[in-house]
Amino acid sequence: MRDFVGALDQGTSSTRFIVFDHEGNEVARHQVEHDQILPRPGWVEHDPVQILERAHTVIRAALSNARLSAGDLAAIGLTNQRETTVVWDRKTGRPYLNAIVWQDTRNDRVVARLAETAGGELVRRRTGLPPATYFSAGKLQWILENSGTVRRAAQDGTASFGTVDSWLVWNLTGGTNGGKHVTDVTNASRTMLMDLSTLAWDDELLALFGVPAEMLPEIWPSSAHFGEVAIEGRGRGSVPLTAALGDQHAAMLGQVCLRPGEAKNTYGTGNFLLLNTGAEITTSKCGLLSTVCYQVEGAAPVYALEGSIAVTGAAVQWLRDQLGVIASAPESEALAAGVEDTGGVYFVPAFSGLFAPYWRSDARGAIVGLTRASSKAHLARATLEAICYQTRDVLLAMEQDLGVHLSELKVDGGITANKLCMQMQADILGLPVSKPVVAETTALGAAYAAGLAVGYWSGEDDLRRNWREAQRWEPGWDEDRRQTAYAGWQKAVARAMEWVEPGSGQ
Repeated sequence: MRDFVGALDQGTSSTRFIVFDHEGNEVARHQVEHDQILPRPGWVEHDPVQILERAHTVIRAALSNARLSAGDLAAIGLTNQRETTVVWDRKTGRPYLNAIVWQDTRNDRVVARLAETAGGELVRRRTGLPPATYFSAGKLQWILENSGTVRRAAQDGTASFGTVDSWLVWNLTGGTNGGKHVTDVTNASRTMLMDLSTLAWDDELLALFGVPAEMLPEIWPSSAHFGEVAIEGRGRGSVPLTAALGDQHAAMLGQVCLRPGEAKNTYGTGNFLLLNTGAEITTSKCGLLSTVCYQVEGAAPVYALEGSIAVTGAAVQWLRDQLGVIASAPESEALAAGVEDTGGVYFVPAFSGLFAPYWRSDARGAIVGLTRASSKAHLARATLEAICYQTRDVLLAMEQDLGVHLSELKVDGGITANKLCMQMQADILGLPVSKPVVAETTALGAAYAAGLAVGYWSGEDDLRRNWREAQRWEPGWDEDRRQTAYAGWQKAVARAMEWVEPGSGQ
């Protein structure tokens, strides 16, 4: 009997496979990090082959650790880091070059040229996205302009493009032996190539970026039958792959934000605050993105407003890996708790420029307010506060766009394990912060989408019954302290802007 659903969660830092039961409880898990390749300032790459190998590894290990087999799984759902761009040879299955990660800014010249023409307005109108280095089309254009091998392969019809979901689905469903070259509406909506209203690739946008249509995957609903995944090792067999969607969209399902007005914030490498806008495409006037939230096969798409923040958890990683201030991410909480406040220190982690609501590719990381009394504890606390201030930036923009005020914020993701950071978040927002029992809602949402496709869960009511609050943080700051602290953050953000020349490639 197939008692469980699996979720392959391929993120920016690691790949994990989690098995869930009908109540949404975690039954098994295995997780492995992959390499962060940084060839030059502003360049961030991943090895697609390594990511694929990690995917196979975590599936086998999670099932083996729990003494489960393929026959125990009703379905598998896939969720992935978005915008990261992969180009491979459909005959050999080999990537032509490393994946260009969503954080990468090498295509800033492409975006700078676009912003100076009517093409920038075309992108905004058709896709709901501002021209930015973040999205896939500019990365793909950079590849086509700088790699003669890829350019010739694209002209010959042998080069395939996709975000990480496409790369994994193609390989997991057969690869060179009949693999499905597809993507889902959520990932397609992050490319700057899909018309948000028709959910189809747009010929004008393809021409604008110089992308041959033959490179592109088919666009499918998020919850559909993508094919069969062969499971190796103990209890080998095949399991239907019935969902694929971007990580932040999966988290909306995991948090059961299925009705207009419901919102969540996911804390990972970056922060991503999404609000369900239902069947309507809402155009932001305050620097937010219009995006597809999800689509179930046979149903109309559901849309969302999104505030994307590039660097939050990655700032904690930077303290660990580049500065050596901490030996592990959890140490940031204890270190930051050693001081009552930041001592006036602000850290703006604009390593890849600033995303929502600013969209400033000329910004770079800045630490301001340092004195002789400043310590590594103050820097650690400023790093955690930066996560919370950036969330406030986005939430204020969302409230201005929609004219609504949230009564609480649902949160999920790895940083929610940091209780001090979550208390700071409540203090800085002036809102209660609510964390569910299953904090890994990205994987849970992928499992939900897959399970709905095969009838494992019957519908929305089934999913809502599974949501349970694990912890809640109430704001403790008064309004004067909140406003004064936020004013300091805004001054720090202003200092980080105009640091590099647009088109400099840094």
